[in-house]
Amino acid sequence: MKSGLLLLTALPLLAQSSLYVVAGAAKEYVVGAKLAASGLFRQTPTNTWEHLGYTVPFMFGLDYDPNDPSIVYMAAGNGLIRGANGGKDWTLVTGSDITELRDLVVTPTAIYIAHSRGIRVSKDRGKTWTELSGKLRRKFTEALRVDRTNPSVLLAGGEEGVFRSEDGGQTWKPSGAGSYQIAHLEQSPHDPATWLAATQGGGVYISRDGGKTFESPSEAPGVGRNLYDVAFDPTNPNRMAVGGWGPGVTVSEDGGKTWAARNVGLPRPDVSAIIFDPAHSGRIYASVHEEAIFVSDDVGKSWKPSGMEGRVGNRMKFIPGGSK
Repeated sequence: MKSGLLLLTALPLLAQSSLYVVAGAAKEYVVGAKLAASGLFRQTPTNTWEHLGYTVPFMFGLDYDPNDPSIVYMAAGNGLIRGANGGKDWTLVTGSDITELRDLVVTPTAIYIAHSRGIRVSKDRGKTWTELSGKLRRKFTEALRVDRTNPSVLLAGGEEGVFRSEDGGQTWKPSGAGSYQIAHLEQSPHDPATWLAATQGGGVYISRDGGKTFESPSEAPGVGRNLYDVAFDPTNPNRMAVGGWGPGVTVSEDGGKTWAARNVGLPRPDVSAIIFDPAHSGRIYASVHEEAIFVSDDVGKSWKPSGMEGRVGNRMKFIPGGSK
């Protein structure tokens, strides 16, 4: 199957990498009209955007094979899609029993997917799958991450907060934010004990004990609104950000103790995805709903458009290898 994709996330500090985004385009869409280019896009060295294909508006996660970064995987509405040769050749990896994928994680030895009916893992690059959500009362899983220091530790976010497993997903224990739907989870690239969780209605939650417990900071941004993304700055251990519908972009520069709104220059405070540039300290990207991707070189104090007009970026990620 040939195609393209959509996306948004964060990445370790790398000498050469390119920003990818999975995005949909439905602004002012009329039923029956041809869809504008959707799917996977890559930022070029001249700061334009190249559409890599797989024209489908419903993609929500992106990762790459750490053993071969030219192989990318996308979580889409119709399943898990693998793009080989830098996104030139596409294959639908999952069957009809797995749809509505929400997130994914690719490690050197496994692929994990979160979808509307649970969590699965493949140890053979998608040939066979094992169910991991059997001990979860509510199966719908929006966010999924694997601890980068211990592959047996998984964190999952769903309709009843964050859950943590210490045995590769065989058993799960609640970690916090139990009253809220979790939209996204991220682990600090500096301190593996620090995690952020974006919630719908409860603001941001922080864990400082490896995801065992999550608590809401005293000045949690986004309370009462929907947050969709969280990000750590790979160049600064004290800097983190959240993005959401209403709060826009909110940044902390003291490890999550205090937060400040950074929306000057954005056309509206409705942000679906954010990411820090691992190669440029202080640079942050934000996807503003049906407007464009915006970039700031001063940690969000001012913004300027960076292309992708009229689209909604659902996830962003820096992938090694650079643009070709």
